[in-house]
Amino acid sequence: MKRVILIVLDSVGIGELPDADKYGDRGSNTLGHIAEKYPNLHIPNLVELGLGIIDLNNQLGKTESPQAAFGKAAEVSSGKDTTTGHWEIAGIILEKPFPTFTENGFPIEFIERFEKEIGTKTLGNISASGTAIIDDLGDEHLATGYPIVYTSADSVFQIAMHEGIIPIERQYEICKIAREMLVGEYEVGRVIARPFEGESGNFKRTSRRKDYAILPPDTVLDVLKAEGKGVYAIGKINDIFAEKGISRYKKTATNLEGIKDTIEAIKNPNESFIFTNLVDFDMLFGHRRDEVGYAKCLEEFDSFLPEILRNLTEDDLLIITADHGNDPTHHGNDHTREYIPILNIGKNLKKGVNIGIRNSFADIAATIAEYLEVDYKTQGESYLSLML
Repeated sequence: MKRVILIVLDSVGIGELPDADKYGDRGSNTLGHIAEKYPNLHIPNLVELGLGIIDLNNQLGKTESPQAAFGKAAEVSSGKDTTTGHWEIAGIILEKPFPTFTENGFPIEFIERFEKEIGTKTLGNISASGTAIIDDLGDEHLATGYPIVYTSADSVFQIAMHEGIIPIERQYEICKIAREMLVGEYEVGRVIARPFEGESGNFKRTSRRKDYAILPPDTVLDVLKAEGKGVYAIGKINDIFAEKGISRYKKTATNLEGIKDTIEAIKNPNESFIFTNLVDFDMLFGHRRDEVGYAKCLEEFDSFLPEILRNLTEDDLLIITADHGNDPTHHGNDHTREYIPILNIGKNLKKGVNIGIRNSFADIAATIAEYLEVDYKTQGESYLSLML
């Protein structure tokens, strides 16, 4: 059985896109700056695959005989958020970006309607870091029971609630109400439940986060599922695609859990497409501008690559990529508009092939469709022939 294993290293961009200045991201380079700021970065397996020769200006380490077909891709869709990036990887190019509410939060008239629907006032309604806002407003939340609403440069409506104050199922109900209300000019890409726990001065977010994305158009996932190929989503993939086009899914709390679940899925062939998101790069280190933590997270993934590669079958295609950047040396705490790296590994595919600079993330979807022999129409162009 032919299979594709697609691993998204969330936010591991590889250098600014030509239009990065429109997003305030001129000079951003997630991988390049991590290598520069953390010279002891040790990712020998990614280097052996060819990560360091995608952009020779990055100090990632070089190899004379890359074991993967390597390249990078530009984002065509407007935006630099998780939903937009993953949808384009899966074949959908968005002409119009999802709305953001960074400067002044959501309009008061919407917040008042939302409060009426959920039967309580809210706190916040500002653009903020998720960890900072619970530190700032957590005590008031404990005293009042009012949910904390916040957003970011991403198209998101996030709600932080203490699990000891608002039970988790009620938190999810509140988020579902927000998702139903956020339509038209307010149709953000995701509503996110951000439960937390702890006491004043020691609040921490729990693993029961839940994303409510808008329903995507048909992606390569839908076609694969309809053809009986089977799509196994690991991490937050199921949330990003609103459960559409997915046969089976597994939520994960950490990168380590996601990596181990992916290895188990590779060892036990069931579905033709395994789609994994490893979010710690972005959530724990990119947004918090922690280049040392980011570097160590890359090293952790790299340490498991030999086991991943060892368990691939003759007919497997492994693709390692990203969905946007989140340069921990950049200003602010938001995503950065960057190219994404693409590493393609298959025992029956050519090694050391430079697939070049792809015009769209959607080239990945086109390649997956061709490799798994399904008919999927996308603006992306397959690069499979370069590896045969």
